[in-house]
Formats: sequence, C-alpha cells, structure tokens
Amino acid sequence: MTGLADLSQTAILAAFLAFCRIGACMMVMPGFSSARVPMQVRLFTAVAVTIALLAFLWDRIHPFVDVRPSILAPMIVSELLVGGLIGALTRLYMEAMRFIGTAIAMLMGFNSMGGTAIEEADPQGPLAALISMSALLLLFVFDFHQEIIRALIASYSIAPVNVFFNPQAALIDVADTVSESFFLVLRLGSPFIAYAILVNLTVGFVNKLTPQIPIYFISLPFVVAGGLILFYFAFSTMLSLFANGFLGMTLAR
Repeated sequence: MTGLADLSQTAILAAFLAFCRIGACMMVMPGFSSARVPMQVRLFTAVAVTIALLAFLWDRIHPFVDVRPSILAPMIVSELLVGGLIGALTRLYMEAMRFIGTAIAMLMGFNSMGGTAIEEADPQGPLAALISMSALLLLFVFDFHQEIIRALIASYSIAPVNVFFNPQAALIDVADTVSESFFLVLRLGSPFIAYAILVNLTVGFVNKLTPQIPIYFISLPFVVAGGLILFYFAFSTMLSLFANGFLGMTLAR
C-alpha cells in the first residue's frame, strides 16, 4: 500500500509539473491569454492539453520527480519560468505586429483616437486593431498553436525537468526574438514608411512654395486616401509574409 501511495503521489506531482510548464505558456501566449477569453476556458484548455501530452512526456518527467520540498519547489519555479518563456517568445512576435500596425496608421495619417481593442484591453486605433487581429487569426488558421505544442514537447529535450532554468540562455532567446521579429515587421511596413517620407516631403516643399495656403489641412484627406489605397493592395501580402516569417522563426527555434 505504501508503494501504491508513493506511486500515486509521484504521478500527481508529475502531472502538476507538466501543468506548470504548459499552463504558464498558455497564460502568456497570444490568443489564449487575451482578456476576451474567460479564465475558466484558459484553465480547462491548459488542463486538457496537459492530460493529452502527459502520456508522451511521462518518461521525461516522472523519473525526476522528488517529493522533497527542497528539490520540488525549485523544480516548480523552473517549470513556470520555462513555460512562461515559450509563451513570451510567441507573444513578442504579435507585439511586433501590433507595433508596426500602430506605426502604419500613424504614417498614413489615419491614427485616430484609440478605442476598444479586439484582443487586448489597452485602447487601440481601428486600423492597428484590424492588422493585429487579422495577423492573429491568420496564425490560428495556419495552426500556429500546434507549433507551440510541438515547442512545448521539444522543450523537455532542451530544458529537462531536472535542470534548473537558465536565465542567460533565456535572455539570449528573448534578444534574438525581439531582433528578428522587429526586423521582419519593419520590412513589412517599409512601403508605408517610404510612402510617408515621399508624401510628407512633397507636402513640405509645396507648403514652402505657398506659405499662405494651409497645405497640411488640404493635403490630409489625399494623404489618408493614398495610404488606404496602398494598404488595400499590400495588406494580404503583408499578412502572408508575416505568417511565413512567424512559422519560419518558430521552426528555427
């Protein structure tokens, strides 16, 4: 009976350790961590994914389970940090897309007062909300959540349960992810940057030639209209390239 009780205790602790890593990831990753998703849905999703993956991860978790608090407590903290890191890396990609969406709206002169965002609780302009929500929807269409699950499974080979969280390697991953994601979105937003430079330079020259006419107020509707036309033709390609870049960087990780 004592052996069965110890086995049951270690099995529960193994499931809890898996839940710590998977739940921490889903708590931070885009989509599932949205304020629009109820907390109970996130909790039950994390529990369901943990139960589904535990059969594949059992040999990587259960042999290292130790009931001693001096070993179990650091192990729980390490699992939370590893899962949070995986979720944070995916969230950085979406934050980069939100950044370039806000920048595109500002460059087009269509940066109106922020309203209620679709995914986040922070106020966001309508054009930026459209870009970020469309990018997130496209990632789910391309099954990026399955890539996150594959990353969680592969993380047990890179960061085993019996090895404590490595903050130096985590900072290197964060720095590389920020660099790659923001270079990607800057390339995607480069047509709008070039458009803003050319249009504003032209308007500035015209304003110098005719200082008596309020060129800014006269040109603003045409600047916005030109930006919306450019956005109409570039939006689908921009989202496609973002999805390809996201999946490529995720697979490289």
